[in-house]
Amino acid sequence: MMPTIDFSFIIAMLGTVAFSVTAVLSVLPKKIDIFGAIVLGIITAIGGGTMRDIILGVPVFWGSELSYLWVAIFSSLIAFYGNSIMSKKYIYKLMLYLDGAGISLFVIQGAEKAIQHDFAWPIGPILLGVLTAIGGGITRDIIAGNTTLLMKKELYAVPVTIGAILYVCLVSLFPQYNVIIGISSIIITFLIRSIAIKKRLSVPKWMLTNG
Repeated sequence: MMPTIDFSFIIAMLGTVAFSVTAVLSVLPKKIDIFGAIVLGIITAIGGGTMRDIILGVPVFWGSELSYLWVAIFSSLIAFYGNSIMSKKYIYKLMLYLDGAGISLFVIQGAEKAIQHDFAWPIGPILLGVLTAIGGGITRDIIAGNTTLLMKKELYAVPVTIGAILYVCLVSLFPQYNVIIGISSIIITFLIRSIAIKKRLSVPKWMLTNG
């Protein structure tokens, strides 16, 4: 008998790695010490999911599964000691793409958990998916003293929202294919975000404030 694979756990772990690394890369120019890097890596990795679980009124996920913290610590250490082989330009580009991978993974994992808890269907899973995806990154940028990606003109929240809507709509129609739909939604979200990074796409001017 083959062991069951927890799809949600796998994508959460991959997202944890991606976000921990982006956290460390984002503060490298500020000459942060290793302990500060690890703390920021952990906060970034668990931030969005922690907010989601508080809203859902369930035990915070990393309280009973310490592997999230260990993975965040290990990933932060690798990023901290591996940065010397990369140029500043490459580091920034890598951070953007890893952040794109992180939000693509976490938006689906967050939406899936909200669906499992039957939270405010159908808007709740979409909103909590987006919150899970961008919560840690926003916290990272605020602590690092950087302008958050959400506050820039480039397409950031749009790919995440599209991914959440796509996943929630398709899962409601074909729940038996939730894993395939989840993987497809992750790929589509990441592709949209990657194209936005490569082509430097931004939201239309009519959707921006006049500030």
